[in-house]
Amino acid sequence: MIHRILNVALATLVLLAGVVAVGVPRVAGIARQDVTCNTPYPTDTLQIMAPAAPGGGWDTTAREMQAVLQTGIIDQSVEVYNVEGAGGTIGLAQLVSDNAGDPNTLMMMGLVMVGGIATNQSEVTLDDVTPIARLTTEYEVIVVPADSPFQTMADLVAAFQADPGATAFAGGSAGGTDHILVGLIAQAVGIDPTLINYVPYSGGGEALAALLAGDVAAGVSGYGEFQGQIEAGELRALAISAAQPAADATPAAGTAEASPAAALPPVPTLQEQGVDVELANWRGVVAGPDIPDDVRQCMIAMVETMSQSQPWQDTLARYGWSNFFLGGEEYGTFLQTERDRVLPLLETLGLIEAA
Repeated sequence: MIHRILNVALATLVLLAGVVAVGVPRVAGIARQDVTCNTPYPTDTLQIMAPAAPGGGWDTTAREMQAVLQTGIIDQSVEVYNVEGAGGTIGLAQLVSDNAGDPNTLMMMGLVMVGGIATNQSEVTLDDVTPIARLTTEYEVIVVPADSPFQTMADLVAAFQADPGATAFAGGSAGGTDHILVGLIAQAVGIDPTLINYVPYSGGGEALAALLAGDVAAGVSGYGEFQGQIEAGELRALAISAAQPAADATPAAGTAEASPAAALPPVPTLQEQGVDVELANWRGVVAGPDIPDDVRQCMIAMVETMSQSQPWQDTLARYGWSNFFLGGEEYGTFLQTERDRVLPLLETLGLIEAA
């Protein structure tokens, strides 16, 4: 079925993503599997670009990465900067044009960018960058303001079915994960996905402001982006896009996690509420083009070291993320697979024209 297209590979790969939290050495001289770094890295301040406005998932992940790397994993300082717009493709173009061969710059990205490249008809694609590592995966949450008349997902669906255009959803960039989820929900409840009223914002902060101001009926994003407002009682979480309830997710003994569901917040799933949709989002990092292989190995080793550290495990737990590490060439293959899977889905939902 079309709503499962994005998740077949994700569900399989998640089983490989469990990590035991152990102490790890600094990047210089470490060797893991076939990844070896024999020189101190990075050689200068490490720059991490978040290709979106502050407050969104990429920005949050980049800043958490910054904090964890500076717990002793690397000696150099780490800085995060934002280049917002067009589903991350403005930042992508800047990385390719300004950071070719740059050993000290990484860019945060994820599933949203795969769709953003297509919907924005970007001339620069992921074929132009150097894949470093996939980091996390998380499920999407559907929220409404605390004073919303919609008390349950069924309430929201009923209004959506009655007048799709009047039920506006706020989320990230057009063609991204949030947009895809709204389209899948529409399809699952018998609404033509091309009729949805989806309002894209360049960052989670802007979407949150629109939601709290009552400009839209509901918001869609990764749970971590709305977590503070949910816990403060400003937003009501109606559903999460996981396959199983949080209560069914039990971590395996001796591991940091069992699956993405292990970190789920106590929010009912769409499937529990009769909406047969499941969707997971992922994030990772890439570097500019023309990175020497020995430097690329050091980049991969650094990120893998970070992903195994206890501070990163604490970060995952805090935001409801799951470790989804995959490095180097395997990550590059994964990016190609995601593109091949996402484009037909975007065509089906009317977000891009058929090739």
